[in-house]
Amino acid sequence: MNDSQSLRGYLFAIGAYLMWGVFPLYWKAMDSVPAMEILAYRIACSFVFLLLFNLVLGRKEIFRYLKEPKTRLVLFITSSLISLNWGTYIWAVNAGHTVEASLGYYINPLVNVFLGMLIFNERMTPMKTVAIVLAFSGVLYQTVGYGNFPWTAMVLAFTFAFYGLFKKKYALDSINSLMAETLIITPVAVGYLLFDFLSGESGAVSAQPTVLVLLAFSGIATSVPLYLFGEGAKRIPFSSLGFLQYIGPTIMLLIGVFFFGEDFSGDHVVSFALIWTGLAVYAFSAVKEFRKKKKKEKVSVV
Repeated sequence: MNDSQSLRGYLFAIGAYLMWGVFPLYWKAMDSVPAMEILAYRIACSFVFLLLFNLVLGRKEIFRYLKEPKTRLVLFITSSLISLNWGTYIWAVNAGHTVEASLGYYINPLVNVFLGMLIFNERMTPMKTVAIVLAFSGVLYQTVGYGNFPWTAMVLAFTFAFYGLFKKKYALDSINSLMAETLIITPVAVGYLLFDFLSGESGAVSAQPTVLVLLAFSGIATSVPLYLFGEGAKRIPFSSLGFLQYIGPTIMLLIGVFFFGEDFSGDHVVSFALIWTGLAVYAFSAVKEFRKKKKKEKVSVV
């Protein structure tokens, strides 16, 4: 893969993580609606948006995906993973657990790095190994600081790691695979919304107009960063995705503490310092490798 493709991959991935970082503000603005109902609207609205997007572009690749039994199975798995991830995340933010959700996305890159070495045989340099150890130490310190097993964080970490793994391993096109995933799960989402409405439990019925607008646009808000992530995942090493993802949880952590007033103890301070030290080491290693590569290219041209 050439440098231009790699650069585009990094830009796509960074854009996705920046958007995910500010998502707590979006979902918190709808906390008058139950988390499961928000999830159902998110799934259904994502499908509608992607359907319109594909119709405008005249893209029909989704039918190829749905015709292949193996791909259908993969899409069923990925749709289940992303639905569980979405639902857990929305619940965590609206239940006052944004800081713990950020922990999940701090843990997730470590899972990505492990899967990158295990599945894709991605090589780790000594400096990157040091970076991983520092980051792992920070996550471990933060996990122990909670005093109990952080189930919410672990669900978020592992569901998204395996979602990214399937996307990369089977080279699934971002828009079409996401549309297929939402198509698979939308009947369940619509069924839930109908049941909620008929039973008189729908939170959207009594919601403010601004909340209804946010629910309607949840499809766009969901699809854009996932598209960027999918395109990035195909262009850069899987382990690199892991370290870039620290952008998202850092923003989430800051929002949880300074906007939502959640607890930020001394344990979090130590953990935060270890993780960002690891990131600094990783960044230094990446720059060093890039310069070495450029130097070799100049020598070969001469």
